[in-house]
This record gives sequence, structure tokens and C-alpha cells, in this order.
Amino acid sequence: MPQPQSNFTLPKKEKLKSKKVFEQLFLEGSSIKAFPIKLIYTKVDFDDGTNIKVGVVAPKKKFKSAVKRNRIKRLMREAYRLNKHIVFNKIEGNFAFLFLYLGNVMPDYNEVDGAINKLLEAFLKKESHEKVKNK
Repeated sequence: MPQPQSNFTLPKKEKLKSKKVFEQLFLEGSSIKAFPIKLIYTKVDFDDGTNIKVGVVAPKKKFKSAVKRNRIKRLMREAYRLNKHIVFNKIEGNFAFLFLYLGNVMPDYNEVDGAINKLLEAFLKKESHEKVKNK
């Protein structure tokens, strides 16, 4: 019998890879900002049983060095992984998330963690208001 997994993981099936969904996010996604990170999200149907798929982006225009871009993306993934319990069992439907780094300087982990935490809380508030409005 398999061991129960802790909630603090980011398995491969939760990573956003579909080019079609990326395009859909930029075309019709809603967004929330908590400087230095912007969350773009949209409702999507996944056929692999996941509730949320996540992508992270650090702009090449502001960070020429791939090492710096990868570090920023690693920080954002880690902050999301540790904070995803905020939204995971509290939403209805499937969502695609894209965390976009907006800052001009290299962030530290606490800055990224605080911003991701605020974004997830704001997302929950926004979605619960939408659900009430649509009823």
C-alpha cells in the first residue's frame, strides 16, 4: 500500500506545460498583483485529475542571466509549494495559475514567500465573491 504523501509537494502533474493553456491565460486570464509578483489565473478543465496547475515566469528582458532567472523561478516554486495548502481544498473547479515576476532586482525568499501568500489569499477572496455573485 502506498504511503500517504504530505501536502507540501509539487508533483510533475501539477506543473503547467501546455502551450494552449499558457496562451489562454494571457488572453482571458484574470490577474492579481502583490508586488513583486503577479498571479494570472483562469478556469480550465484538466483531464488528469489535478485541481491546479502552476507555471512560473521570470522575464528575460529584465534578467539577462539564465542563472538569475532560474533562481527567481525556483524561489517562486518553493514559496508556492509551501503555501499551496491555502487554496488547495478550498476551491471548486480547476484552475491554471501563472506567477509572473515583476521586480527589477533579485528578490530574497521572504519577499517572494510573502507575495505568494498574499496572492493566494486574494485569489481565494476573489473566487468566493465570484461564486456568491454567480448564484
